[in-house]
Amino acid sequence: MGRDRRTFLFTALALAAAGLPLLTRAAEAPRIRVLIIEGISNHDWPRRLELVREILARDGAFEVDVSITPPDASDPAAWARWRPDFTRYDVVLSGYNNLGGKPGWPAEVQRAFEAFVRGGGGFYVYHEANNAFAEWPQYNEMIGLGWRDKHFGSALLVREDETLQTVPAGDGDDTWHGDRTDTLVHQRGQHPIHAGLPRSWRAADMEVYRYARGPARNVDVIAYAHDGVDGRQFPVEWTVRYGRGRVFVSAYGHVWFGHGASPGMRCAAFQSVMPRALKWLAGRNPDTQLPADFPGPDATSLRP
Repeated sequence: MGRDRRTFLFTALALAAAGLPLLTRAAEAPRIRVLIIEGISNHDWPRRLELVREILARDGAFEVDVSITPPDASDPAAWARWRPDFTRYDVVLSGYNNLGGKPGWPAEVQRAFEAFVRGGGGFYVYHEANNAFAEWPQYNEMIGLGWRDKHFGSALLVREDETLQTVPAGDGDDTWHGDRTDTLVHQRGQHPIHAGLPRSWRAADMEVYRYARGPARNVDVIAYAHDGVDGRQFPVEWTVRYGRGRVFVSAYGHVWFGHGASPGMRCAAFQSVMPRALKWLAGRNPDTQLPADFPGPDATSLRP
C-alpha cells in the first residue's frame, strides 16, 4: 500500500471514529418537551406535581418544565404576567381545575392554547382537569366529555359488546362518581397507548366518572370500567382529535389532601400508561413491552 493511500485511509478512519459519537447522538430521539400547568385545584396539586415529576424522570424520555398560575383572583397584575409559551413544547399536561368559581385562564392564554393544540400540540387532561372550564367552549371541544350537569351535553356509556351508547343532554344524571375502588379496567379497541398490555387489568384506587358530558365529538373511548354503583360501564380513558392536535383524558391519578403517595399514584398501571400517553400525544410510538409488574385482572400492583 502506497504512503499516500495509507495516509488517506488512516485519516478517513480517524474522522469516522471522531464523528461516531455525534452520529450516535443524532440517531437518538430528542426528549419530549412537556409543560405541566398547576396552581389551582380542588385536589392536592403540589403533592401530585412532585409525584408526576418523579415518575417522568424515571422514564427518561421527557424534558419537563412547570408553570404555576397565581393562586387566586386577587392579584390581576400577576395574572396579566402569566403567559406560558406553549410553542416551546410538544405536550401540555394540566391538572388545573377552576370548578366552583375559581379563576379561569386569561383570554389571551386561552387563544394561545387553542392554537397550540389545533396546530398539532398534545394535551394530557390530568384527572380533575376535565372538571375545569365549562365556560370555555373550545376547551369543551378539546376534552370531549367533562364533569358537567345533565343539561350540558351528551354522555357516553359502553355496552356489553363495547359499542357506545349516547345519552342525550337532560337524560341520565349530572356527572358524579361513587367510592374510589380498585377497578377492573378494560381496553376498548386496540390503541397504540395500550400496545402489549393485557385486555383487562386491576387499577388501584380509581374514580369512575358517571355521565361525563360534553360535545362528545371526535371522541375515541379507549378504556372503560363498571362504576360499582349499578353495573353500567363508563369511559375511564379517551382521546380526542382537535384540529391536528391530540388530547388524552384519564381518570387515573387521584391525589387528595393528606393522602401522601396514594395507591392511585403508586399503581403500576397508571405509572405505565401515563408516559405512554405522553409519547403518543407527542407523535412518538409508545412503548410496547409489558412491564413485569403490570397488573392482571385479579389484583392491583403498587410500586414503592
